[in-house]
Amino acid sequence: MVTWRSRVRAMTAQNRRSIIGITASLVIGVLVILAGSDGSSKVGSLPVFAVCGALAYVINWIAFVPSNRARTEQYYDLTGSITYLTITAFAALLSDDLDARALIVAGLVWVWALRLGTFLFRRVRRDGRDGRFDEIKTDPLRFFMTWTIQGLWVLLTAAAALAIITGSERQSIGWVGIVGILVWAAGFAIEVVADQQKSAFKKDPANAGRFITSGLWAWSRHPNYFGEITLWTGIAIIALPVLSGWRWATLISPVFVFLLITRVSGIPMLEARAKKRWGDEKAFQEYTASTPVLVPRPPRR
Repeated sequence: MVTWRSRVRAMTAQNRRSIIGITASLVIGVLVILAGSDGSSKVGSLPVFAVCGALAYVINWIAFVPSNRARTEQYYDLTGSITYLTITAFAALLSDDLDARALIVAGLVWVWALRLGTFLFRRVRRDGRDGRFDEIKTDPLRFFMTWTIQGLWVLLTAAAALAIITGSERQSIGWVGIVGILVWAAGFAIEVVADQQKSAFKKDPANAGRFITSGLWAWSRHPNYFGEITLWTGIAIIALPVLSGWRWATLISPVFVFLLITRVSGIPMLEARAKKRWGDEKAFQEYTASTPVLVPRPPRR
């Protein structure tokens, strides 16, 4: 039987975890900001990289206030995209002597953020809710933690892009930059096609309650995530020729995206949800046995 005291202890432990999560997010963010600010252009006495890093948190904290009051997660993903757009724009506007590499990377981030933000916002509006937030949004401290973590997520993911845009070292795009652009384009195309295929699948009433196994989803159980990891790897490749000193730490970007997707909130969560829903079905068991979790592979005939 759950007693009142046990509930208090559980709530206290939960609050402690939230405070630890918030603190860790801020500490990690500060370390990345310090590293990325090495060799950054400056506005006044402040490194532009640092201004953009702080802004990533501030935007999410501002959005948290009305969202917490309404207990809604509908604008969470949209705020994430707005954060990317804003810090990239500020980085470009406040930095000196932008070259082709910086302008191209800023454009790539904008294209990705506009596309994904619109897609996710439409999805949550269509579904009416995001199941990840059912319990979290009723607890202000836990809810605040998720918005703080989103600020960190934006900062870490965009770190290599910000290093390119705000850096004081400029070089011609070169063959390494071209390779990075091609890798980004491949990843972006995979993500877009995978999302569109899944959306079309769900719109068909005949597929109600079923799982998708067609198109890119016959090659991978999470092709959209593979595309996401690939495109940020492309950004990191573009950054290689202009990194130096502590700014090498901004290559955490694709590593962070990979770990987040494969170990934290992406694949593990969706795999557990799918197993709970379809785990007893033979067709699902055959699909998971023959289809890679992430890296695409031609389906077996």
